[in-house]
Parts: sequence; C-alpha cells; structure tokens
Amino acid sequence: QEYLDFRKERSRMLLSRRNQLLLEFSFWNEPLPRQGPNIYELRTYKLKPGTMIEWGNNWARAIKYRQENQEAVGGFFSQIGELYVVHHLWAYRDLQSREETRNAAWRKRGWDENVYYTVPLIRTMESRIMIPLRISPLQ
Repeated sequence: QEYLDFRKERSRMLLSRRNQLLLEFSFWNEPLPRQGPNIYELRTYKLKPGTMIEWGNNWARAIKYRQENQEAVGGFFSQIGELYVVHHLWAYRDLQSREETRNAAWRKRGWDENVYYTVPLIRTMESRIMIPLRISPLQ
C-alpha cells in the first residue's frame, strides 16, 4: 500500500516522462564503481538518422584521447525509445578539472579531427552536470 501511495503522489509531480533502452558501445569503458568525490557530466547527442555507425566508428578511434584521467565512464546508444540518441557519461573531480581535461583534449593531435567528422552528424546536443547520491556506486 505504501508503494501505491508513493506512485500516486509521484504522478502528481511528473509533467512528462520518456524511457529509453540503451546499449553500451563496445569500445567504451564499462561503468565501474569509483571513488569520489566526483561530479558527472551526461552529454546527450541526438544524431541525424542513419549516422550511428559513422558516429561509433569515429568515437572508437577518438576515445583514446579522453582516457588519460579516466574521465570516460560510459557511452551508450538508444535501442528502444527515441532512436539515434547517444549518451556519454564523464567523471570529473569538479568543474575546474572538467575544463582542464576538456582543454587538454584539444591539445592532442587527432582530437580536432574527431570533432570535425562527428559534428555534422549531430542534430542537437545537451550537457547536464550531476552530483551522485550517497547510495550511488559512482562517487
């Protein structure tokens, strides 16, 4: 009964909801528990239909540029729900380390080429900063 009451209360607070079934890119790290404190950036890219294979091929080469600080947590793509949606999850100590890490990628030969080839595939993109709850294995 408590759960049913919770669902009823929750439904009054929701304005919208969308679900996705995601698959992990094979070339990306598997998300593993990590020590914190960290903040997380969830970057969402909505791609042009028909471009997922090209996106994946470019990122399979590009992920090596973003592995030095182990900030790459996971990369996923939609299988059910809105299609041609990609999510990248990154971990940083704080917003300053996020800026430093992202700037360092631009100084690496080859990173700019990845961006050059993937930007035309994107319809929209979004970035969200998230702070993990105490119960999250991703600290």
